Amino acid sequence: MSNISWFKFEDKDLDFPFYKKNPHIPKWGWIVLFIAMILGLILSISSQIHITALSCVVIIVPVLYFLKWDYKAIFQKLSLRDIALALALFVGYIIYAELMSALIGFFGISGGTLVDSSTITIMSVFSLIFSLMTEEFVKFIPFMFFMRLIYKYSDNRKLSVILSMFIVMIFFASMHAYNWNMFLFAICIQGFGSIFEFIGYIKTKNILVSYISHLCTDFLAFGLVLIGL
Repeated sequence: MSNISWFKFEDKDLDFPFYKKNPHIPKWGWIVLFIAMILGLILSISSQIHITALSCVVIIVPVLYFLKWDYKAIFQKLSLRDIALALALFVGYIIYAELMSALIGFFGISGGTLVDSSTITIMSVFSLIFSLMTEEFVKFIPFMFFMRLIYKYSDNRKLSVILSMFIVMIFFASMHAYNWNMFLFAICIQGFGSIFEFIGYIKTKNILVSYISHLCTDFLAFGLVLIGL
């Protein structure tokens, strides 16, 4: 594959799995992955650590199976550069979210109570360690699926990445909304805001980078609620 197929900011040591049969997933395999994704998502809603830990197992093990247990295709050892990138993306998202919230608030669009403060406890904060890893795979699986589908018919890697990312952003936003007004808010904040996590993954092909960025964001949000801010 020529360098023209890659974005300039990408590390080119690794490529995305699955999208060009690297390795191949049969049709029934995608069904298995989407079932695992739904089950993992349901389990991750719990605030009990053992259940959210189970959600990780449910969603990650099938992915590793279709990777022929090559965990390095999705997880690599974190370098200081990776951690710095994750933290920079976290800061970038916070700035983006604050500015975007102010902008859409000007037009009367509000997210309402996206987080129920009455349900947040120390245990629910610790459960984020597992539930957010599950959320990363809830984005990863459809991202790879649509990349595979779009690449199959377009043979265009960049187009496949961009369109797949956009589709998953809309899907991820819908997970955080219960009505139309909240959906518009979620599209702007959680949906398009997830570009920061996508950048981390697309650059490194390491889910741990996007996970750390995501974890920092939610730890901050839940922590502020816990201390009453």
